[in-house]
Amino acid sequence: MKHDNKNIMVVLSSPSGAGKTTITKKIQQKFSSFKISVSHTTRKPRPNEVNGVDYHFVSSEKFKSLINEKKLYEHAKIFDNYYGTSKDIVDNLIKTNDIIFDIDWQGSLQLKKSLYPNILVQWNMSPETLIDQSEISGVDYYLDNNDKTDKDFAVAANGSTYRKDKEGIIPSLITDYYDERKSVKNQMLAAESAFQKNKTVDLEKEINRLHNQQMAIKILMNSLYGATSNAR
Repeated sequence: MKHDNKNIMVVLSSPSGAGKTTITKKIQQKFSSFKISVSHTTRKPRPNEVNGVDYHFVSSEKFKSLINEKKLYEHAKIFDNYYGTSKDIVDNLIKTNDIIFDIDWQGSLQLKKSLYPNILVQWNMSPETLIDQSEISGVDYYLDNNDKTDKDFAVAANGSTYRKDKEGIIPSLITDYYDERKSVKNQMLAAESAFQKNKTVDLEKEINRLHNQQMAIKILMNSLYGATSNAR
């Protein structure tokens, strides 16, 4: 997931009917930069719902193909229907907008796994970019002084503030690891496709090797997030 470092993502997650939609509308009323990530679903449209506005309504076959092709950041089955967040939609939105995710708790757990490395890049989190906070009091400062926010700063949820005028070492590494993992996963998908046509022991070993390699990169990226976010 690549985007303009100036844009942010907010995840609203709860059981159905807890009020996520109401909060989302309040945020949009106060901050016009926020756009909603419109989810895909296999359920039938309700009266007055508009395709592409409320949800992207798709068939079960189409949704399963999105899962198999790794085109969803998260997905969950709720009351016999599938819901999911499209990678293409999010990646395009975040280039020019802030995003609100209005998703079920199951989806939030999956999304969180994908977002950990992304957060490092978004906030430019690295030891050498962490700045003195003697004059800044964290998230509340930015919400209360929206017109005074310095665009060269990024504030994390715990109040840590990072400079954004120069890319940090860790975000740079994350970008390289992301590209490497994507390449390995593409190799794994190609090997899996070949295995379906010719089930050999060598191909099976290659699939397992590539799977372990991409998982190792994923764990490394998530570990960097854990180490950096706990540094404060």
